[in-house]
Amino acid sequence: MKIAIYPGTFDPITYGHLDVIERAAEIFDRVIVTVARNTIKQPLCTEEERMTMIRDAVKKYKKVSVDCFEGLLVAYAKQKKATAIVRGLRAVSDFEYEFQMALMNRKLDGAITTVFLMPHEKYTYLNSSIVREIARFGGDISEFVPPGVQKLIEKKLIKQ
Repeated sequence: MKIAIYPGTFDPITYGHLDVIERAAEIFDRVIVTVARNTIKQPLCTEEERMTMIRDAVKKYKKVSVDCFEGLLVAYAKQKKATAIVRGLRAVSDFEYEFQMALMNRKLDGAITTVFLMPHEKYTYLNSSIVREIARFGGDISEFVPPGVQKLIEKKLIKQ
């Protein structure tokens, strides 16, 4: 069984992320979307809220599950018996960082391959930071995230 890990902060999950998940599910027998606990970032949503958003957004994909992890990604991948790490590339600006991370992960564990997937071109400009910024200023994010995600983000921003 070919298992892939798709890690990210997913704060929030966007249609671009979902496009990459769908593409990965066509290639791998199982895809584990995993929320990374990143001590550098200050997420808007809690880990549990992000996992709930993702579970709701991917429920139609039978091969996709949701988890979270902390620490080295390759160690987590090895624990889950994954052979691949999936990363989305939107633009050339993503490539340098992702390439560097892929090489480091290969150095740490050569048995795990990084697979770069490009989302549909209509999502190349889209990222979670932009979605949060638009929502913060009262903009419509319905074209960028699933309805349940939109409701949660708007609710969280009203509290602030």
